[in-house]
Formats: sequence, C-alpha cells, structure tokens
Amino acid sequence: MDRAGLVCHELVKQPASLRVALVTETYPPEINGVAMSTGRLVEGLVAAGHRVDLIRPRQPHEGGEPSARATGGLEEMLSRGIPLPKYAQLQLGLPARQLLLRRWSRQRPDVVQLVTEGPLGWSALAAARKLQLPVISEFHTNFHRYTGHYGVGWLKAPIAAYLRSFHKRADLTLVPTRALGNELLALGIPRIDVVSRGVDTELFAPYRRSAGLRRQWGLGPDDLAVLYVGRIAPEKNLALLEKAFAAIHARHPGARLVMVGGGPALAALRSRQPRAVFAGMQTGTALAEHYASGDLFLFPSLTETYGNVVAEALASGLPVVAYRDAAALELIRHDTHGWLAEPGDEAAFVAGAVSLADAPAQRARQALAARARVAALGWPAVVERLVALQRQIILSSPAALPTGNKR
Repeated sequence: MDRAGLVCHELVKQPASLRVALVTETYPPEINGVAMSTGRLVEGLVAAGHRVDLIRPRQPHEGGEPSARATGGLEEMLSRGIPLPKYAQLQLGLPARQLLLRRWSRQRPDVVQLVTEGPLGWSALAAARKLQLPVISEFHTNFHRYTGHYGVGWLKAPIAAYLRSFHKRADLTLVPTRALGNELLALGIPRIDVVSRGVDTELFAPYRRSAGLRRQWGLGPDDLAVLYVGRIAPEKNLALLEKAFAAIHARHPGARLVMVGGGPALAALRSRQPRAVFAGMQTGTALAEHYASGDLFLFPSLTETYGNVVAEALASGLPVVAYRDAAALELIRHDTHGWLAEPGDEAAFVAGAVSLADAPAQRARQALAARARVAALGWPAVVERLVALQRQIILSSPAALPTGNKR
C-alpha cells in the first residue's frame, strides 16, 4: 500500500477519542501564561471526550512523594521537582525517563505532547522516542532572550542550541504566532505549525469595570488608570513603562499607574513609583475586574512568544500600546485597537501612550474595536485545531506506522 493509501486507511481506523500524554513543568494554580494556556487545553481536551495523561512536577503546596491520581478523563503523574532559579514559585521537573517508560508501556498514549523543555520534558522526549511514540513539542518561552536581562548573556548561544536540539527531535513544534514560527525555522527547527492561544471572553469583559475598585486606586470617574499586568521582572522592559507613564503623568496629573503581578523587580519598582498601585497577583474574576477598570494598557516587553495579557486586555475593552511583536503583532491593528511601535523604538512607544492618554474619545472607539477583535478567539476552537494537528502527526509520524509499513 502506498503512503497516501496507508494514511487514508489509518484515518478510517483512528479512534474518535485520543489518549494524549501531556508533559509540562508548570500548571495551574501557578500563575503564568504557559500554565494558564496548558490548563485551558487540558480542560478542553477532556471536555471534548479525549483522555489526558498529565505529567508534571508536584507543586510546593502538594508536598509528599511522587504519585499518580485520576479524575474523569484526566490522569496525573506528579513527579519530583526543584525550584526554578529566579522563578522560585515554579518547579523545574527532574528527569523521569524510567518512570515514563514503565507508565507508557503499560498504557500507550496515541501522542506525547511536550509543553516545556526542562529536564522532565527532555526525559519524556527520550522515553517517547524509545517507545516510538509520535511527539509534538511546544515553544512557549524565549529563554535564550532572557539571558541578557539576568547577567548571563554568555548562556544565550548554549541555551539556543539546547532548544534547537530539543525541538528538532519532535515530529512537530507548535508556536502561537506565525512570526515566531518563521524565527524558529531560521534557527534550524523544522516542522513548525501554529496553534494560537485563546482568551476567555466571558471572564474578560468590559462589563466587569468596577467603580469601587477605581476608588480604591484613588481615581475619580474621569481620571486615567494606566494598567500593566504581568511578571514584574527585568525581561519585561519595565523601564520603558515607567518612562511612558512619566510622560502621561506630566500631562495628566490625576493619572495613576496600576501594576498587577509580582516578580523579582517588584521591590525596586515600588521604591521608584511610590504613587503607583501595586495590586499583586490576581486571578479569576478579580483579575478581570482589574483589567476592565483600567483605561489604557501598556505592554513594553520584547521577550514574549505570545503574551496572553494582550488578548485579555483587548477582551476587557482596553486599547493596548505595545511593540509590533508576538500577540500584539497578531491581534492589534495600529490606530484601531491601540498603538503599535516598531520593536525597539522607545520614542514611538512613549508617543503612542501619550497620544491615547490625551484622546478619551479615541480610546472609547478603540475599546469597542478591541473587544470585537478577540470575540472569536474562544478556547474550544483552539482545542479543535490542536486535535486536528495531533491526528495528523499520529497518522504521518514514522513512529506511529505499523511495524510492517516502516521503512
């Protein structure tokens, strides 16, 4: 049977539901974009009738030894981990190759999906290749771009080489934007496809605006709340955020900077910005209220692979000032949903922030357009796209073919 005929034959035989082994070193209730997106995908897969074998480090609040547990369509293997440097609240999963070989030999998954590239992810990749399982990897974090922000720029090339080696061993690497896919292709990582990230448009919505919360921030009805949501860390380029807000404040003395999140730069930023509101980590409805109660969202980062907060801000009816990069490049049309500056053009970023601060009518128009822009980015469509790609890899991967059809 030729390859095309074999694919059609296998397609007919393929089960309606898949068993997906998903390996990640971060997962809710941890607060970051990768954890949130992974949690949503797992929920979506289970809701669609698929079974998920979730492999992740045991989180600090869970304590104890590695263990396994199952609920509904979700099974979990909790492995050992150690705190990730500079991200103490996250765990770096320790290798678990032998455990995974035994687990996946007893219950063979249809496909292995690797969310993160740490020691746990690498050992899962090795186990999957040993068992000849189809493998999909995900590229979420530009760790090689972070090195300069933490004084270890000499590690950029070795980290990039490690990431390239990791993803080249997968049958397919998923990225959230076409621009990132092109970047990885240029780095020598083949077999790229795009699965965007969704946004919960029921949770993040303009109607959650809270006059009471704005009063807590010290703002009147017409005062400007300039919002940032995300990790408060060097790689987020927050010096530019401060510069942009200073320019806004010089023209609008009643404006208030509102920072939602935490991180290693929090103490230093708090000392430099004594009038700013530091709301700490927020989740769920409280986070949605913080978004919707702002007037303008500033996001100066140039180290994102996506930036979930951009989509959440747009869904909340916030015009966004950002660089033409990652999610902003994908989602924002300049002067329609916010303001886009060319990457690295700080003067244009500041000018955009001031321009929108000066123009409440323009912000109101952009708020409506921003909400409409992401109305169709629900998680069910993202999950459907992911499953379609998983099925393609199951069919096309040499590891997935019956022994007699391998060459």
